[in-house]
Amino acid sequence: MWLGGKLMAVIPFQRLFRKPAKSIQAVLRWKRLSFNDAPPVFGNSKPKSGSHLLLQVLAGMCQVAPYKYVESKPVRTITKDGRRKTKDKVLSELKRIPPGIIGWGYVEASPENIAFLCQPGRVNYFIYRDPRDLLISQVFFATDMQEEHGMHEYYNSLPDFGERLKVAITGIDRDGLYMVSVKQRYESVFQWLEQKNVMCIRFEDLTKNRAATLNAMLDEVEKTGYKIPTPRENALAILAQAIQPRKSHTFRSGKTGGWNEHFTEEHKKLFKDVAGDLVVRLGYEKGNDW
Repeated sequence: MWLGGKLMAVIPFQRLFRKPAKSIQAVLRWKRLSFNDAPPVFGNSKPKSGSHLLLQVLAGMCQVAPYKYVESKPVRTITKDGRRKTKDKVLSELKRIPPGIIGWGYVEASPENIAFLCQPGRVNYFIYRDPRDLLISQVFFATDMQEEHGMHEYYNSLPDFGERLKVAITGIDRDGLYMVSVKQRYESVFQWLEQKNVMCIRFEDLTKNRAATLNAMLDEVEKTGYKIPTPRENALAILAQAIQPRKSHTFRSGKTGGWNEHFTEEHKKLFKDVAGDLVVRLGYEKGNDW
């Protein structure tokens, strides 16, 4: 398409009008111009921990309460190319999310972010996952699905999945490659788990105990004093219908407990040597003899 003497790609041109179109749809759906009544909502996650599943629930939330839409771009602490943003930059991006728009991202629990997000009257969801399943998902994603991933070339230079999994467990810091260990990866998870104004959600509960989890998520909104206008039974049905994992471009299998198919005894020992009782602390195992 030509515009102003320049050739514009169709997809970016469509994106230019996506937000205005969604805003108009929300105005017609809710028959209102102001979207300041419902509390601000932010969905947060670690990469490969169920963020797109949470994102689908947040999109469903726009059908049960007067929100315009979910932001298309996530707020990130670490950029896709591995660059760490300044704390001020991350905080400014969080503050720029307009009223009536649901935000989401991959945000670490810095004091600045906690102070802003955990203010009274705000709603925060943080989804996390069994670290062993996360590692499996990360290796498959970086190796087969995302050529731009910083570990793509290195993973593919290794002889097999087992060797890639070892690197995912230990992390790497050499030859210009840097990735934290599984233990370091979960340090900020525990920081979010400690926040009383954040509803922490297990990926496994959202897949296996869905109705109760969705009900609790709606409760979290109403804890602010706001009453969701959609009857609870209808709201639960809408949120459940919104969850369609296969529509996510990062979807591979959506399985829980799939780590059992890939962890050898050597991987288990390495994981325990690196991460100690991590899965016990997270409640995924009763002891470290798994």
